[in-house]
Amino acid sequence: MTAAHYVEGDELRDKLWLQVRTVLMEEWDPIGVCSEPNATNEYDSYIPKVMAILRSESGVEALMDYLDWVATARMGFTSQRERSRFAAESLCKLAK
Repeated sequence: MTAAHYVEGDELRDKLWLQVRTVLMEEWDPIGVCSEPNATNEYDSYIPKVMAILRSESGVEALMDYLDWVATARMGFTSQRERSRFAAESLCKLAK
């Protein structure tokens, strides 16, 4: 985790949580807020589901589908499957 993505209380988070946050902010970031210091925890509400998918070993497709659903259904953006795939592949590597 980079210092740029630190939020007070992060010392209580586990390593995987912080790594997932970094991937969501730096590789997925559908809103485009990665460089905004006050937006560090913008995607934290999606981390529990991402971690559940990682723990279930459902794979890249399941993570990509979830991230794309969040970006389209929850945020109202046009599908960005390649961006979601790129982030999902990075997330899957974290779980190994």
